[in-house]
Amino acid sequence: MFPLIDDFRRWTAWSPFEKMDPTMRRTYGATTAGKGATYAWEGDGKAGAGRMEIAESTAPSRVGIVLDFEKPIANRARTTFTLSPHGDATLVTWTMESPNRYLVKVMHLFFDAEQIVGDDFARGLADLKAAAEKS
Repeated sequence: MFPLIDDFRRWTAWSPFEKMDPTMRRTYGATTAGKGATYAWEGDGKAGAGRMEIAESTAPSRVGIVLDFEKPIANRARTTFTLSPHGDATLVTWTMESPNRYLVKVMHLFFDAEQIVGDDFARGLADLKAAAEKS
């Protein structure tokens, strides 16, 4: 599972955000896997625009990503994938943390972040499992 997370080119196989906008334009950096790998996207729909960089890559247990959203709202977040063995399986935990800027704080009065991305994360983890079982 680790290689599917650690290589941005492989995210198309499982990331729910890759499927949000069929017209999304992707730009990969010179390095697409491991620490320092970069990926940017720009979409016309729900996907918005932004950039990711792998800040931490510790095989086979952890990938940390700095996520810079540009549209629809500029914000920086840190996404972490933690992988831990459980018998013959691997438990993957996907978290996202962000400092709450003023606009984001106001949005939290009306929207629950867990409700907004929780279903996407669950779908992504299920697709990650399916992609790992194929490889």
